[in-house]
Amino acid sequence: MKSQLKIGALLSYVVLALQNLVGLVYTPFMLRMLGKSEYGLYSIAASIVAYLTILDLGFGNAIVRYTAKYRAEGKVEEQHKMFGMFFLLYCIISFVVLVAGGILCLNAGNIFDAAMTPVELSRTKVVLALMVGNLAITFPLSIFGSIITAYEQFVFQKVVAIVRIVLNTATMIVLLTMGYKAIAMVVVATVFNVVTLLANYWYCKRFLNVKLKFGKFELLFLKEVSLYSFWIFLNVIMDRIYWSTGQFVLGAFAGPAAVAVFAVAIQLEQMYMSFSTAISGVFLPKVTAMTVNDSGGRAISDLFIKTGRVQYCVMALVLSGFILFGRQFINLWAGDGYEDAYVIALLFFVPLTVPLIQNLGIAILQARNQMKFRSLLYLVISLVSLATQIPLAKRYGGIGCACAVAGALVLGQIIVMNVYYQVRQKINIVRFWVEILKMSIVPAFVTVAAYFVLWQFVLDSVQKLCLGIILYLLVYLPLFFAFSMNAYERELILQPIKRLQKKS
Repeated sequence: MKSQLKIGALLSYVVLALQNLVGLVYTPFMLRMLGKSEYGLYSIAASIVAYLTILDLGFGNAIVRYTAKYRAEGKVEEQHKMFGMFFLLYCIISFVVLVAGGILCLNAGNIFDAAMTPVELSRTKVVLALMVGNLAITFPLSIFGSIITAYEQFVFQKVVAIVRIVLNTATMIVLLTMGYKAIAMVVVATVFNVVTLLANYWYCKRFLNVKLKFGKFELLFLKEVSLYSFWIFLNVIMDRIYWSTGQFVLGAFAGPAAVAVFAVAIQLEQMYMSFSTAISGVFLPKVTAMTVNDSGGRAISDLFIKTGRVQYCVMALVLSGFILFGRQFINLWAGDGYEDAYVIALLFFVPLTVPLIQNLGIAILQARNQMKFRSLLYLVISLVSLATQIPLAKRYGGIGCACAVAGALVLGQIIVMNVYYQVRQKINIVRFWVEILKMSIVPAFVTVAAYFVLWQFVLDSVQKLCLGIILYLLVYLPLFFAFSMNAYERELILQPIKRLQKKS
């Protein structure tokens, strides 16, 4: 089991690296082969179907949790009955998905006719129908992926994910080169999704001896599961409103081209978030243990600040680099017509930085079983964001949508949550911000100075852009290491170097 955990953790980083590599290398090729209109209608359909994914209701997480619980208690029969119950529940959800998706397809003309041509509308309906069918198949079979996670069979899961990413990308490159468009992308994604789901089913039957037993629903157990899943469900709703509503709103009021630009910014935002989440996972076990033993002491605040500083070391570099080189990067990466994606991405990056360097707070709230306030707050703020996106999208397009999201992030995830951490969770937020502001002096100074230097040059090629980034790193990294990092953070960097020196 330890080998599964170690290798699985390593493969998780391989998957993350592959996903980001595909995003950086494959996306510009795809954008150029599809064109803004075709990519826009694909993004619109994907954002609509993303709303239907909330019908999971948090059950996937519940399957993992209760399977692990029953395994620890040695209750095999209860596991099989639970699997049967969830399979039937997911079949019902799949039927709801088909009905809801059918209604959306039939009414797509009423929603998008003002911003789409008849040809674009027809293709959107086809893509939407295929995505709905894919999701309906996914729900019942997704139970086996959750079971594999609960059984901690991480190596199989990650290997399948790696193979899927590689083969899916390679297949799409061939088809796009041959002239196929968005419909082919959805068909290929559906085929690989179904193959992955069937592989999970085969693994559960062949190696885990999983069975589905059907009988009378245990209402008390279902109620317990529903209560557990509810707060997870609220977080999923919030996430969908934040990051999927913009494409839907722009599709209705601004057309596929505006959606394509917004979707590029969303993809950059997802990459930006991955830098923080990859770091926080390293500290999670220690946080959980400390939270159990120290519910409100100084140690929690110290670790919150320590982790936030480590995350900020990475996020400050990425953010300052994007401020300086992001516009040129997008021009070379996505091509002409995506200039607004730089402004939209910055409107996401700047306010997102705060919750990303404070995401250790989520682990603290989970360990203390105090997620209710955060879940309700984020749901309310996301609805406020939705309400403001519509008028701003009509007037300012994608930038207006991004302003609505950014405003919600500042109000909810920065102001309110920082007050909550300080007052109710007794985390020393004042000291946290003093530390972060001290760390920010060098990045701010170097960014401003580099901005005026770069003003004199035109980075209109990949070679020039790479040279500019290298020169910036040669100035930024030594100064940040010397003046912004403390002894603990410097040792995190020096320790691997010292180990290599000893081995050599």
